[in-house]
Amino acid sequence: MPHETTPVKLDSSPLHLLHRAGQCAVEVFHAEVGIEVWTPRQYAVLIAVAQHEGLSQTSLIERTGIDRSTLADVVQRLLKKGLIQRRRSREDARAYAVRLTDAGVRMLEQLEPIARRVDERVLEALPGQQRERFVADLNAIVNTLGVTAVETSPPPAVTR
Repeated sequence: MPHETTPVKLDSSPLHLLHRAGQCAVEVFHAEVGIEVWTPRQYAVLIAVAQHEGLSQTSLIERTGIDRSTLADVVQRLLKKGLIQRRRSREDARAYAVRLTDAGVRMLEQLEPIARRVDERVLEALPGQQRERFVADLNAIVNTLGVTAVETSPPPAVTR
């Protein structure tokens, strides 16, 4: 049976292009860091913890947009590296409060200039006047379609 629909052009698919742009940004991050031991997600968690010490892992999910199982893995890796500490929360004995260790603070100080260079390199692909708009547009997408929107939306029906 012949295919009767017009195929999606990958060069005009936001889904595909956002994925590819994300891959490019991760490749630049790894090139700047020099090794693949560090990931942008680990950096995001370190930033979130530094900015809001004592956050629970659930709050980290909300702040970073990282899914629960991936965040648990990232937290475990950061704990093993001695970069964060996790203690039972005073407000909720079932939750853990997360904070940076001294080693975590030092690592974050090393990673911050690298992350700024990565941001600059990614944005260099755009003319100067488009850079702020691009970041604003990405924020609009994230704020509109973020984790809570995805978790509360029923999955679309797949037809074959």
